[in-house]
Amino acid sequence: KVLLSCLLLALLLLAPALPAPHERGLIFNLDIGELCLQSAQCKSSCCHRSNGLSLARCAPRAAETQECSPKSLYGVYYKCPCESGLSCDADKTIIGSITNSDFGICKDPQEG
Repeated sequence: KVLLSCLLLALLLLAPALPAPHERGLIFNLDIGELCLQSAQCKSSCCHRSNGLSLARCAPRAAETQECSPKSLYGVYYKCPCESGLSCDADKTIIGSITNSDFGICKDPQEG
């Protein structure tokens, strides 16, 4: 009974220290401009770097008529994927997939 009481007391004391699931975290749910290692960490789902030597940061997704990348296995983009509802019209090649250089333009699939 004493062990159970101690366990409950410990849980009550630790509860405020545990992060709420919807709060911004240090690893996930990052805002635009924050450093990232892969897109899953960003609220926008785009971890972007300007070139191979630059640090990657969370960036907004590409809007209609902007340059884009199709979804990548690497999780870091030189051009962000399109906003929801748009598709990235790009010529996909094996070499481009490996080098992360298959860029296209965001288009509304409803407009043909």
